[in-house]
Parts: sequence; C-alpha cells; structure tokens
Amino acid sequence: MARPLRFRYAPGRWTEDRVVGQIYRDLDRNLGATRRSPWFRPPEGYTGERFEMDNGDVALFLWSDDEAYWLGNTETPEALWRTDKYSFEHVPSDVSRWATRELTAQLHEESPWLEPYPHLSWFFLPVFLSKDGRETTREFFRDHAAGFPDADRDEALEFYESFFRTRALDDWREVMAGKLGTSEYLDLTRMTAAMGEFNVGHLLVKAGYEIEPEIDVSTGHAIDYRAGKGEDAILVEVTRPTPTARRSAGTPIAAVRDTAETKSDGQLEEHGGGVVLFVDCSSFPDDEWRAILAEQPEVHHRPAAVFRLRPSGRVEGYTKGRVPLELPF
Repeated sequence: MARPLRFRYAPGRWTEDRVVGQIYRDLDRNLGATRRSPWFRPPEGYTGERFEMDNGDVALFLWSDDEAYWLGNTETPEALWRTDKYSFEHVPSDVSRWATRELTAQLHEESPWLEPYPHLSWFFLPVFLSKDGRETTREFFRDHAAGFPDADRDEALEFYESFFRTRALDDWREVMAGKLGTSEYLDLTRMTAAMGEFNVGHLLVKAGYEIEPEIDVSTGHAIDYRAGKGEDAILVEVTRPTPTARRSAGTPIAAVRDTAETKSDGQLEEHGGGVVLFVDCSSFPDDEWRAILAEQPEVHHRPAAVFRLRPSGRVEGYTKGRVPLELPF
C-alpha cells in the first residue's frame, strides 16, 4: 500500500534538456506520458511541469537552476529514486501552495461533489490523489457517507467540513489523513475506524479542549489524543466497533464488549491507567444503538465513554467510571 502523496526533493542544476531526458522520456517510455503546462503560475524562479500519463496518473515537477520538487501518484523516474521525501508541510510554502492549487483543481474537476467542502478536500488531498487510494478514499465518502449508516452523503461531508474548518488538526494533517489509508481495495472496517478518531476529535474540540494526536507513551504505544483545557491534560484512546452485520459477534452488546476488550486488554493494560477510552458506536444503525444505550454494557475499562454521533451533530452516550472530561452526555 502506497503512502499519502509526498514531495521528492532533488537538489542540483536542472535544465530543459535534463527534464526532458531524465523525467519526461522515462515516464513516456514506461507509461506513456504527455507533458503539459501547469494550470497555475509556478512560484517565482521556478518552471512548472505537469505530466499526465495514459493510465490516469499525474505528476507535478517544479525546477530551477538549483533544485527541483517532484510530486506524483505514478512511478517515480529513475533519476529521482534516491531523493529525500517531504510532506506538504515541510517544503517551502510557495511550493506547497502551488502544488495544492494544482491538485485541488484536479480533484474538484474529477469529483465535483467535493468542491463545496474545501477544508475536507484540503485535509485529505494527500490520500484523495494518492497512487493506490485515489479511487477508494473518494468512494468511501461518496458512496458510504464516511461510515455513517443510513446517512446522506452531503450531510456527512458537511459534518466533517465543519470539524476541519476548526483547523484543530492542521499541524498533523499527514499522519491523520494517512489513517484513512491509500489502498486500492476498499476496506470499510479500517476506514470507518479511522473516522472514529475524527469523531472523538469533534467532541473534544466542541467541548472546548485543545487536542494533540499521536501521543507517545513509555510503553512504546501512541495514544490517540491529549485533550487539554487550562492546566489539565487528559489522554484519550478511541475504538470503534463494527455493527453485527459486518462481524461474527451476534449482538450489538457483544460487538461493543469484544472490541473494547481487545483495546483494554492490550494497549491500555500495558499503559497501566490514566487513559479515557472512547467507544464510538456511530457505525451502528438506530435499532442496535438503542439496545446498547438501554443496557449500557461494561467495556472492560474505566473511565470510558460510549457514544453514537450522527452527521447532524446529535450525540448520545453513557459513561463508565469517573470521566475527567466535560461531555454532552
């Protein structure tokens, strides 16, 4: 499975002849390529190239007398194989802005239903146009409402657009967007589980907490979030059970218990306490969630919060133990 889009940096002198000989001809020989002018003006001092391959792949190349940047969801030309890779956030801002404009315009031309959601488009751009995941990641939002059952696509998109509009996770875009995956095979379970972290992020931000993801702890694990307000900081871990229609557990109660037990008997047990477990039941349809809410099963860990979120923003849930966070349920 390929990773989200990243730049390759190639220092050294680049000329027209070198671009044609080492980049264009390599692409054309292997894939069939058309060399085009970029859609937007490149940064001052650079020449911009757009390469479109016969199989639908695309690559951008920005070069000057001193250096070059490559970004593409295709085979990398041999001349760039041993170059260093950088995220959008770790290249010069004018380079990142230019590439973002080029790729966002392409994304919205190919998937116009994403255009009304600029923050979501930007956040997931490295996976929406990744080598292997450009079809499946868009399909997940377009045809599966980002994991919400019985939900309208645009409702789901607007919900996540409003969360990304807060910019709470901008500094961690690469790692968080990458959790959606870049596989050419649609994995609803993994993708839906990844969205559970954004659901919990939404709840925490709405409650007034500043969030930081991927907190390294002494056990060698990474806890999903640190939620801070004032001088207080709480560690938060997220798990998301799948509904009974997509798992062997025979009841929604068993699904919640089994998934939470896997998390609590592994990572959280090794950590030894001090973490709030969030069990996101947003994948469950109405009838299964009503059964969970009526019984309020234990989840093998305290403190814990079990909740279900709808794209309207409505949330219901219950807690086990003393949860040191302000929650709307």
